[in-house]
Amino acid sequence: MDLQTKIINRSANLSIIGLGYVGLPLMVAFAEAGFKVVGIDTDLQKVDSINRYESYIQDVPSDALLQNRDRLSATSTYDHLIDTDVVVICVPTPLNKSGEPDMSFILVAVDEIASRLHPEMLVVLESTTYPGTTEEVVLPKLTLSCKGTLEIGKQFHLAFSPERIDPGRTDWTLYSTPKVVGGITPECLQLAELFYHCVVEKVVPVSSPRTAETTKLFENAFRAVNIALVNELMVMCNLLGVDVWEVIEAARTKPFGFMTFYPGPGTGGHCIPVDPQYLAWKMQMLGYDARLVRLSMEINNSMPRYVFDRISKLLDGRGQVAHTSNIVMLGVSYKANIGDLRESPALELLRLFIQEGIDVAYHDPYVRELVIEGNHLHSISLTQENLQAADCVVIVTPHSAIDWDLVIENSKLIIDTRNATKDIDGQAKVIKL
Repeated sequence: MDLQTKIINRSANLSIIGLGYVGLPLMVAFAEAGFKVVGIDTDLQKVDSINRYESYIQDVPSDALLQNRDRLSATSTYDHLIDTDVVVICVPTPLNKSGEPDMSFILVAVDEIASRLHPEMLVVLESTTYPGTTEEVVLPKLTLSCKGTLEIGKQFHLAFSPERIDPGRTDWTLYSTPKVVGGITPECLQLAELFYHCVVEKVVPVSSPRTAETTKLFENAFRAVNIALVNELMVMCNLLGVDVWEVIEAARTKPFGFMTFYPGPGTGGHCIPVDPQYLAWKMQMLGYDARLVRLSMEINNSMPRYVFDRISKLLDGRGQVAHTSNIVMLGVSYKANIGDLRESPALELLRLFIQEGIDVAYHDPYVRELVIEGNHLHSISLTQENLQAADCVVIVTPHSAIDWDLVIENSKLIIDTRNATKDIDGQAKVIKL
């Protein structure tokens, strides 16, 4: 039976390498579609959790694992790839200490696949990466492993399809969000389209993996640039004595030529802080300076320090020396209503407070504990006593579960970096950033 037929009748064996925020939802989606799916991850805790049908990702309920227990399992070894028809790579792509792309996770996954490559196999890379990775890195490794005995587009297939997972979002799901796909050959693209149509409502084919890779980076560079613009607007409005939030609300009444973005204490997650760097790095390799992308990253990365300095000046101006103040931060995850800490600006803000010897605590209903600068912190209860004891309360992540009336009623001073308190009385004690 050929691979196309196996995909159509759901008899194709599927492996997903990397069981994080992208891999686990994808694993469950294909299991629900009727495929037998094996997840592969070197993190034994994730493997054990899946095999116990216990989800560690908020968007994936444990019931979804339990209901599909006959079609999904996890392992820390790659041996199952020998019998795999389709393998999807969803491994992390962080930056190294010098700010360059760390391709090590992709390279390990591809090497493991290459040593087990066989006829009628489809390989899809979903991990965000620089343009050219699929054609210049993945394809040569796969081709070399089979020593020319398997022809791309004939005996095996390769494609790139960027993930578009937005943790915590319910209006756009994995199924309803269009899926961009680029194949090495027309045959590769055709199979990848057929494969993703099993779990995605709309597939958007493009001419090459390089185009798909660039599309992903453009999407996130677009957001990074516009967030940097509105963050800089916030700084300028503070200097002008103008309410940046009022400016944004007025501007968004224009029915054309404007898209709303909001300022904050910095950007978080993988997409905005990391992905544009992949594009800038690739351009640097080609002798081009992606100035706007690079500048947007500089502005967004500077926001935690700006917020810290602003808080210090506000406290000093009220006769409360920042170094001896008691500060409570509300929210530490990178976005509202999830517990995701990846690249969260709150972590840098906490680090700055701790480095300056400031007494700081945090409350987050989604993050029970974390470690900063060797300090093990636990989320404190949101009580009248804890709020009243604080010299300053800083709103970093506007979780809807937080009782904002309680916060305003019992806080001496509130620094609101997200405009979370806009519809609540008691604004005299609120200073917005």
